[in-house]
Amino acid sequence: YFTFDCNPGGCDQKYAANQHICRQYARRNNVKIFDIDSGIGTHIVIDEGIAKPGGTIVSTDSHANILGAIGAFGQGMGDKDIAHAWAYGKIWFKVPSSVKIVLKGKPSPLATPKDVVLRLLKEFGADGLLGYSAEIYGEYVDSLSLDGRITIASMATEMGGIIILFPTNDGVQADSDAIYEKTFEIDISSLKPLISRPGHPEDVVSVTDVKETKVDSGFIGSCTNGRIEDMRSVAKILKNRKIAPGRVLKIVPSTDKIWKKCLDEGLIKIFKDAGALVGSAGCAGCAAGQIGQTGSGEVAVSSGNRNFVGKQGKGDIFLASPATVAASLVAGYVTTEDDTPEKPEAVSVTKFRSFEVKSKEKNEQLPLKVEGRVWVIKKDNIDTDMIFHNRYLSITDLKEMGQYTFNNLEGYKDFAKKAKPGDIIIVGKNFGCGSSRQQAVDCFKSLGINIIIAESFGAIYERNAINSAMPIMVAENILNQINDKDELGIDFKTGEIFDKTQNKKYIGKPLSKSQLDIYLRGGLLT
Repeated sequence: YFTFDCNPGGCDQKYAANQHICRQYARRNNVKIFDIDSGIGTHIVIDEGIAKPGGTIVSTDSHANILGAIGAFGQGMGDKDIAHAWAYGKIWFKVPSSVKIVLKGKPSPLATPKDVVLRLLKEFGADGLLGYSAEIYGEYVDSLSLDGRITIASMATEMGGIIILFPTNDGVQADSDAIYEKTFEIDISSLKPLISRPGHPEDVVSVTDVKETKVDSGFIGSCTNGRIEDMRSVAKILKNRKIAPGRVLKIVPSTDKIWKKCLDEGLIKIFKDAGALVGSAGCAGCAAGQIGQTGSGEVAVSSGNRNFVGKQGKGDIFLASPATVAASLVAGYVTTEDDTPEKPEAVSVTKFRSFEVKSKEKNEQLPLKVEGRVWVIKKDNIDTDMIFHNRYLSITDLKEMGQYTFNNLEGYKDFAKKAKPGDIIIVGKNFGCGSSRQQAVDCFKSLGINIIIAESFGAIYERNAINSAMPIMVAENILNQINDKDELGIDFKTGEIFDKTQNKKYIGKPLSKSQLDIYLRGGLLT
């Protein structure tokens, strides 16, 4: 089926044209379409009963792992994967290893499921669950509603995980003799509200650490916190209150059914009376297309799941629970639900400093050995917004993509002008984390980059590169051994990395049989 949840309004001609093409295809082929009034696709498949415990769903949404909330397997994939699934009714999977997460204790009454998942993000960082399927257990887990489970499941991607699976009430349980590569016990006793500081979702601190930081705007919604329980918690805070003068609060329920429920329960009136903008159901603030972007110097608090530099415009984005967002927008500064003023008070606030994180034509005879000049980029967790910013998402012509490569990565914004066909890139861990953005792979093909070597890759990025016949290789402990601009020779089949400049040899992980097969075909869809 089709959904248009990232930018349902079709804000420019390319978005509008893409939606029109999908609608025409759906009409011709009798394909179900949940159109621009429906909301977020991953929520729709849960609420409409399309996804069930034990089932499998694939989607271009990098947060398709939200299906773990109901004990189903959901995986975000790139355009080529989904096109192949549509065409052939099947797709390949890299089966992940399993780990177990056990939550110990109960959080404070002020802590929400969003605070719990931020605690997990603080524990695991951006790549602590990289490539893993995690199962989550504990007394707190058992007490969670579906909405709370959705919140936690939705942020597996930000920890590098394939999915976080919740045990269901019945029907789907782990095997009694299940083997886990690792078990993590995490204490959430007396956990209080947390907040993620701008630039990195995993940079999590207590709300009290940044309390009274000035805020300009807020966003409540997304696939992480757009459910009815989130809306009710916000209405509880906003009732008989007003948004602080000069501030903006945007509220977007995740689906049209939830929007209508908000209307029936009087929540929409509370939001509007408080001075909030209520948008139509969809992804909204995360994709920065449906509900608008943040401006330069703007400080925002969001209930979304990502706050990468440039992800939602040029402002600085904090991540927090819907309750913390609502309280902060009433106050005009970061605060918690229990310390929300009835009216904005004259207080001394700290202005958060804005910053940026430094951070063949023919498929025949594709080479299995390549040579070239190397770019050594000593950075971990380079996300897809740093590689190819979302403001260029409407570009679909590969020839146009190269010029925008790394233009959101500090220190490498002129990379596209200096790179030459045949160059090689070596980077650190978790390269390509973030969204399912195909252009973040294709931009390197556009420039003629021979191969990208990393200590590890984001799960979706790895698939996108393989499916696009873009050579990638995993190699550890070479980042500090090879110098920038060295001349290298790479053997795809053996994994040999030969530094001609230093006359040294290293061994990476050879391209797998499936990877080589797809590469030699010129791509998954060739």
